[in-house]
Amino acid sequence: MSTGTSTTTFTRTNARHIASKIAADLRQMHRFYGKPTLNAIDDYVVEIVEHLARKWVRTIEYGFKRDDEWVVSLRYEVRADGTIADTGAGRVYPGADVSGASFYSYLTHSDDYWLTAETDRQRVLDDLPVQRSSADDPAHVNGYWETGKSYASGGYGAVRSQWRPQ
Repeated sequence: MSTGTSTTTFTRTNARHIASKIAADLRQMHRFYGKPTLNAIDDYVVEIVEHLARKWVRTIEYGFKRDDEWVVSLRYEVRADGTIADTGAGRVYPGADVSGASFYSYLTHSDDYWLTAETDRQRVLDDLPVQRSSADDPAHVNGYWETGKSYASGGYGAVRSQWRPQ
């Protein structure tokens, strides 16, 4: 009989793997709805890799809002419990009416972010292509959540939920 232990270290490579799945979803959103632009997707990938690598993100949501309400969105809840399966990307809802809506992204930070010295956080944030400001999360009204995708690597992952119209 033998016993052993294993340790999983989350690396920037693991962060890129998860970010690549999110990018695939965003490219499908671009195909269906015309946004985000391909350049913006590249910028979001840089941002999410930096946040994931530092374990700074709790949730990130991308989608379309109208009158401060989400019309359709993809929300990723980041977890570090090692139980998330890695699935294929895609199957973004293609039929939302986004006329008069604007593309929007909303990020919430993890405890690790708030435990990092403000000067260290700001130095990293200043170098990112996506510059965020404080804002309220748009409301989720007239729709429902659909969960079914998850992206993981190195014991860390993101569960994707999709806000769809009724």
